[in-house]
Amino acid sequence: MSFSKWIGASLGWSFGGPIGAILGLVLGSILDAFTNGENNPFLEQGDAQRPQGRTAYRTRRQQRPQTQSGDFEVSLLILASIVIKADGRQDQRELDFVRQQFVGMYGKERANHAFKLFKEITKQKSIPTRQVCLQIRQMMDHPSRLQLLHFLFGIAKSDGFVSEDEVKQIYTIAGYLGISARDYESIKAMFHGGSNPYKILEIDKTATVDEIKKAYRTMAKKYHPDKVIHLGKEHQHGAEEKFRQVQNAYEQLQKERGF
Repeated sequence: MSFSKWIGASLGWSFGGPIGAILGLVLGSILDAFTNGENNPFLEQGDAQRPQGRTAYRTRRQQRPQTQSGDFEVSLLILASIVIKADGRQDQRELDFVRQQFVGMYGKERANHAFKLFKEITKQKSIPTRQVCLQIRQMMDHPSRLQLLHFLFGIAKSDGFVSEDEVKQIYTIAGYLGISARDYESIKAMFHGGSNPYKILEIDKTATVDEIKKAYRTMAKKYHPDKVIHLGKEHQHGAEEKFRQVQNAYEQLQKERGF
């Protein structure tokens, strides 16, 4: 499958708004290189068409269609490029993590196309973080946005250390995405700060046993893999990982409290 056919098949609502503008710049630069006779690693056959500005976004902004795998994928690529550059450098381990995750989710061929697009996005000097996140917030359901945040923390930790710059950037993204402070702290605790079971379950250390049990039921329901089943099986792995973290936090408190 050529890059042009892949991207055409993958995208839905993300062809509109600021995300569409970013993709337009990236694809435009690719096509310019191709027409200038440069070796183009993307286009194997056919022509990729530039997104049509903000039209798709305007005509659909009053509704929230169910997020598809391609929309999630492109949103993830753009936000990942922002986080990777948050500390002023691009660590090869972070890039390898992104590639590895995509191979695991999509298979080698699709992952290669996605990673090529990702590298082109990271070359953009400026990405309007707030505008991109607001589009995602408007068009993407809450469980899928939580999944995005989980992946971003995974990228930040892939070099063995989550820097304060990365934490601040992900915190900013979470706010723009409409993710609550408790949800943010819960996912953050899975990657940063010693995996605090209380934060993962979104409760205080003074919580009673009954409150812990109730919190576990709530969090298990929130992070159940079926919440993102509409994104395809490839995205359920991350949801399963969050689900296991909730279970581990609950079991840890069971041992500590003796219930």
